[in-house]
Amino acid sequence: MRKEPRHKRLWALAFSAAAIVLSLAPVSDSLAAEKLDTTRLVSVGGDVTEIVYALGEQDRLIARDTTSMYPEAAMKLPDVGYMRALSPEGILAMNPTAIIAIEGSGPPEALNVLKSASVPFETVPNAYTREGILAKIDRVGELLGQPDKAKALEERVGADLDAAISDAKKRPESERKRVLFILSMQGGKIMASGTGTAADGIIKLSGSVNAVGNVPGYKPLTDEAIVEAKPDVILMMNRGDGSGTGNEDLLKQPALALTPAAQNKAIVRMDGLHLLGFGPRTAGAVRELNAAIYGN
Repeated sequence: MRKEPRHKRLWALAFSAAAIVLSLAPVSDSLAAEKLDTTRLVSVGGDVTEIVYALGEQDRLIARDTTSMYPEAAMKLPDVGYMRALSPEGILAMNPTAIIAIEGSGPPEALNVLKSASVPFETVPNAYTREGILAKIDRVGELLGQPDKAKALEERVGADLDAAISDAKKRPESERKRVLFILSMQGGKIMASGTGTAADGIIKLSGSVNAVGNVPGYKPLTDEAIVEAKPDVILMMNRGDGSGTGNEDLLKQPALALTPAAQNKAIVRMDGLHLLGFGPRTAGAVRELNAAIYGN
């Protein structure tokens, strides 16, 4: 039998090796998203659920977490628990084909159980910026196999955000008020927002200053820190169940009473998901907060 020329044999070997490498290469995110079965979807995170509805893909949803309270129609879905205290048994009992959860959901033990189950578990990145919101929409659209719908929604949401942020930035820095976001007041201790939080993000987008922007995360404040923060405005979530601290009790806190915010009774309360959700409605939250702080 006549042998093939040596250079042809080398080319054949190279081609075979390349074919093997390609067959072992990981599937790209976009290809993996196309194969994701989301016909029975559980969404975890109010922002994720809002995006699913905004994309017009809500018929896929069979359950949602406790933070998914908008739109109102979402409240009719079974509740699988709070996003940071998920019950894997409750979620898996819904027989979902996929779970899409916002980054930061948990606890880790529950996520390990869900990820080890046969149901795909996908996360959505979370960043408290304009770009972070658009990235969420892009990711959810990709996972649902609806990139065109996601792109159209990104364009609308992006334009609305640009307009709201641009209006807020027009205010001179010398006129920008210092805002203290209070997460809770347990035992008289104020838990406030520093940097890297949703509260910090929305305060900045609204053209204001985080009064405790020199510490990371949510931190309990000492009386000295509260006085030094000199907030012009106190910002809190509006708890519809009446379990939150009332304005009168808030103003009785000795250190707060010494601040410009307390002296002027400048307390702003907003719906928590709308204020901190960083989803499709955030431009509206920026405008609402800006109007509440500056009265325009």
